[in-house]
Amino acid sequence: MSPTSMNSLLTTLSLLSTFFASPAVAQTWTSCNPLNTTDCPTNPALSTEHTYHFTNSSIGTTWNQTAGSLKYTQDGGAHFTISTRGDAPTIQSEYYLFGGELEVWMRAATGTGVVSSIVLQSEDLDEVDWEILGGNTTHIQSNYFGKGNTTSYDRAIWHPSSFQPQDDFHNYTTRWTKDELE
Repeated sequence: MSPTSMNSLLTTLSLLSTFFASPAVAQTWTSCNPLNTTDCPTNPALSTEHTYHFTNSSIGTTWNQTAGSLKYTQDGGAHFTISTRGDAPTIQSEYYLFGGELEVWMRAATGTGVVSSIVLQSEDLDEVDWEILGGNTTHIQSNYFGKGNTTSYDRAIWHPSSFQPQDDFHNYTTRWTKDELE
């Protein structure tokens, strides 16, 4: 399996993988929104390069399993399992990322109504994400939201794919500088 590697980037990283589309709104949350209160705790920053291989559960205190069932294998990394409708297996970083590059190698789940996603989200609910629909083998979606405002879904970009994201591991990379997001 290819590595999941991470350089510093701008917000908390949540890998929300293989969840049903209907409860997707419930995936966006924060434990303390600084837009609503002034007493949010200081969160630690990840300010150097790290590489994580999700081949066993000993990935330290950097990642928390926040929902669902995960199984780790040497050849396929972390397997997120959906057992019933509405399951949303999720892991979340303990750190904030401050500019740089994030590279994730992922094989998307198959199935109509299943969404595999990589979500970058801050405490004030700024969000940038990649989403791969389990029934779509020709396109990959990217999207962003600011301050938790999900009243407009017109920012999605459907990227044509020359590969089937459910068939094998593929590289999804985000580069974030002070001037642009690509």
